[in-house]
Amino acid sequence: MKKYILPTVSVLCILLGFIIGNAVSNKVNAQHFYIRNGQLVMSPSSKPDQMLQLMRQSYVDSLDIDSITDIVMDDLVKQLDPHSSYIPKKDIELVNSELSGSFSGIGVQFTIQNDTINIVAVISGGPSEHVGVLAGDKIVTVNDSAFTGKGTTNERVMHTLRGPKGTEVKLGIVRTGTPELLHFTIVRGDIPVHSVDASFIIEPAGSKKKIGFVRVNKFGETTYKEFISALAELRSQGATEYIVDLRENSGGYLDQAVKMANEFLQAGDLIVYSEGRAYPRYEARANGGGRFKDVPLVVLIDNFSASASEIFAGAMQDNDRATIIGRRSFGKGLVQQQFPFADGSAVRLTVARYYTPSGRCIQKPYKLGDNETYRQDLEERFEHGEFYSADSIHLVDSTAYRTKHGRIVYGGGGIMPDIFVGRDTTQYSPYFNIVSNRAFTYQFAYRYADTHRKQLSKFTRWQDLEKHLLNANWVPEFVKFCQDKGVEPNPEQLAKSRALLVRIVNGYIVRDIMGDKGFFPLFERDDDITKRAIDTLTRKE
Repeated sequence: MKKYILPTVSVLCILLGFIIGNAVSNKVNAQHFYIRNGQLVMSPSSKPDQMLQLMRQSYVDSLDIDSITDIVMDDLVKQLDPHSSYIPKKDIELVNSELSGSFSGIGVQFTIQNDTINIVAVISGGPSEHVGVLAGDKIVTVNDSAFTGKGTTNERVMHTLRGPKGTEVKLGIVRTGTPELLHFTIVRGDIPVHSVDASFIIEPAGSKKKIGFVRVNKFGETTYKEFISALAELRSQGATEYIVDLRENSGGYLDQAVKMANEFLQAGDLIVYSEGRAYPRYEARANGGGRFKDVPLVVLIDNFSASASEIFAGAMQDNDRATIIGRRSFGKGLVQQQFPFADGSAVRLTVARYYTPSGRCIQKPYKLGDNETYRQDLEERFEHGEFYSADSIHLVDSTAYRTKHGRIVYGGGGIMPDIFVGRDTTQYSPYFNIVSNRAFTYQFAYRYADTHRKQLSKFTRWQDLEKHLLNANWVPEFVKFCQDKGVEPNPEQLAKSRALLVRIVNGYIVRDIMGDKGFFPLFERDDDITKRAIDTLTRKE
C-alpha cells in the first residue's frame, strides 16, 4: 500500500496545485495582474489604477483614496497642453458658474499656471475692479498667508475667494513692472454674469454718422441674446456703423461666437473649423440669415482677447468683413471636450485645434507639460516691446494666408490686427506709474464718490457729471491722498500726467455713480484704439 500511497498523494497535490493556481491566476488576471518568471506583476497599461488599488487594499494605514486620485489625475493632465484640465467632482458646478449664473465673490476670472493664480480678466463693476485689481495680476497671498504651490487648485481658489456678500478677503498681488508686493482688501459682493458691458451711440465731431459701440466681456450662455438686443437698440437710435469691442475678453462658449459672427456674414461664409488626430473636421458656416451683413464694422482686440474672441475676430478678418484694430490677441485655439467619470469628476481634454477660414491656427506654440514657459508668454511680449510697436512682434509661422478677397494675413499664434495701435506713454511719468500700479487712482475715485455721493447722484447725464468733476478740481486732494500713503508729489511729473490722471479718476467716479452706461462713453471717447476705429469708419465720408 505504501508503494501506491505516495505517488497518489503526489498526483493529488499536483492536481490541487493546478486547481488553486488556475483560480489564483484567473483572479489576478481579472485584476490586471499576470505571472512573469514565476512572479505576479502588474500590467504596464494599468499602473496608476493598480497602484491605487494596492494602496486601497494593502497600505499600512487607511487612506483617502478619492483625494489621492484627484492629485494623480491632476498631475497626469499637467503633462499635456496648458488648457487640458482635470475637474474634481466638487468643482464641476463651480467651474461653469462664471459663464452661466451669478455668485458672491471678488469678481475675477483666473487660471492656475505654475501653481500660481493668474488673473485673466476683472469683471466689470465687481469688487476687485473697485480696489484696482488688474488683468495680468498674480495672487500670491490670501488673508496674509501664502497661496501658491501644488495645493493651489481651482476648487481651493474658488472656495477661498468666494464667500458671503459683505465679507472681506485680503490679497497679496504681484504685478508686472511693480517690484513690491501689492496689498488689497476686497469686500465680496454679488457678481452679475453679463456679457455686454455697455452699448451706446458715438457721434463723431464733424460727421453725420452715428456709430454703435458694443463692448462684450465674455462669451457666456446669454451673450448672443444680449449682443443682438444691443445691436437692435443701437439701430433704432440711428446707428449705421458699428464697433465691437472684444478687448480683455478671454472667451467662453464657441456657439455664442459663431452666432454673433453669423449676423455679419453672407450665406456660406466659413466662420471657423476645427480638427484633430481623432476628431473629424467640423465647420461652422454662416446661414445667410444675419441682420447686419452689410453694415460697416470694426472689431477691437488686445493681448487679453482669447479663444472665442479670436474666432470671431478671425472670421471677420478672413472674410474681409471688418477691420481689426488694436494689438495681437492671446493665441488660444485649442478645443476642449469634457469627458465625465463615474464618480462625478471630469476631464476637459484637448481634442482639436481651431482654424480661421483662411487656414490659420489660432493657438500659439507650447510644449507638452511646460506650462511655465507658456504662462510667461505675455510677460515676454511686454518686455520685448510688442505692446508698443508692431515691429517688435515675432511670429513663429511665416506662412502667408489669403483672405476671401486675397489679402495676405499671418498666423503663428493669435490674431494680428489690420491696424496696430500701441500703448501711448507720452503722458506716463514715474509718479503716474507708482500711483496707478498701486491702484491709488481706483481707491481715491471710489472714496471721492462715496464722500460726495448725495451731490453727484443728482446728475443724470455723464457729460454733466464730468463737467462738474472738472470744475471741482480734486487733484490737490488726490495728491494729499497719495502722499498719506507714502508717495511724495513731483510737480513736473504731475504736470506731465495730469490730463491722464484726470481722465482715469473721473471715469471711475462716473462709473461708481452711474455704472457702465456712464463710464464707457466717457472713457472710450479719449481711448486711442477707439479713436482710431472712429477715424476708420468716418474716413470715407
